[in-house]
Amino acid sequence: MATAAAGALGLLWGWLWSERFWLPQNVSWADLEGPGDGYGYPRAQHILSVFPVAAGIFSVRLLFERFIAKPCALHVGIQDSGPYQAQPNAILEKVFVSITKYPDEKRLEGLSKQLDWDVRKIQCWFRHRRNQDKPPTLTKFCESMWRFTFYLCIFCYGIKFLWSSPWFWDIRQCWRSYPYQPLTSGLYYYYIMELAFYWSLMFSQFTDIKRKDFLIMFVHHLATIGLITFSYINNMVRVGTLVMCLHDASDFLLEAAKLANYAKYQRLCDTLFVIFSAVFVVTRLGIYPFWILNTTFFESWEMIGPYPSWWLFNGLLLILQVLHVIWSYLIVRIAFKALIRGKVTYPGRIRPRFCTLHSFLTSFLFSMPGGSWTVSSLACV
Repeated sequence: MATAAAGALGLLWGWLWSERFWLPQNVSWADLEGPGDGYGYPRAQHILSVFPVAAGIFSVRLLFERFIAKPCALHVGIQDSGPYQAQPNAILEKVFVSITKYPDEKRLEGLSKQLDWDVRKIQCWFRHRRNQDKPPTLTKFCESMWRFTFYLCIFCYGIKFLWSSPWFWDIRQCWRSYPYQPLTSGLYYYYIMELAFYWSLMFSQFTDIKRKDFLIMFVHHLATIGLITFSYINNMVRVGTLVMCLHDASDFLLEAAKLANYAKYQRLCDTLFVIFSAVFVVTRLGIYPFWILNTTFFESWEMIGPYPSWWLFNGLLLILQVLHVIWSYLIVRIAFKALIRGKVTYPGRIRPRFCTLHSFLTSFLFSMPGGSWTVSSLACV
């Protein structure tokens, strides 16, 4: 039994690390065992170093939010208090938990007769009860400030690193001598920090306040980790650094806009969001397809030719581009409604709700990464 299990594991391991899948023709894992220059070539075991780094980032985040972000939030006037607590009521609580959080007029009238309460009082109870499940503004400010700080720092590091990298100025350098492209210390640290950060977000999801977008964000972080890990193992790290830096370019701007939103700096919030929208559209619909996808599809085909993991990598990048198109369309459409019209009507509610750019921003980040855009996910908060 033990021999059979060991044989099965051996076959699975051999299939998982098949050279025919991961590497171009006439290249083997043994060819990449040499030291090369700098840190040698990327190896799968390097990924193990991510986990202690991720734990360290998570610890730094806890300290940052407590001793830096929280004092900043209090300084700009964000109160250290939770939402108004709804009056305890077993009947309304049962309806809220088991039936609906947004009762229609017919159900409101029935509850009014059952409790001998005014309909407006019941509406207020449900509004307060819904607010109880939302994280406090102070918590959201601290989380956004941490993300803003990391995204800004890693973007600045990425620009500094790429500025002195030959493939930043001549993208065909991503494929010259591939896969015999040894790591440098700067490239290694860039990849490990990006990957460790997303692993830390995976950890923090289980300790943070649970939100309705938990599953969406979990899938998003898992997909991001998969893409970064995949590109590292098959040594497509040069083009990988370009993709990471390109995406980081807009992330910190969105977090900055959210910080202004929570602090109620409306004009600053609007300005930052307009800048974010412009950067997002230019980088995701302009630079990404015409620079990144052009080189991964056409220039790499010409210089190294296709092989199985090449197809998978480009397929994932193409799916990412489809999401970019969807997100850009919805950013422009909803921002236009929020800025020009000043209100958005959502179906399934008792009456139209007014949505400013602030409320749009509050829900925007948590809807965007998973790609699951719905009317309800963009509702005002």
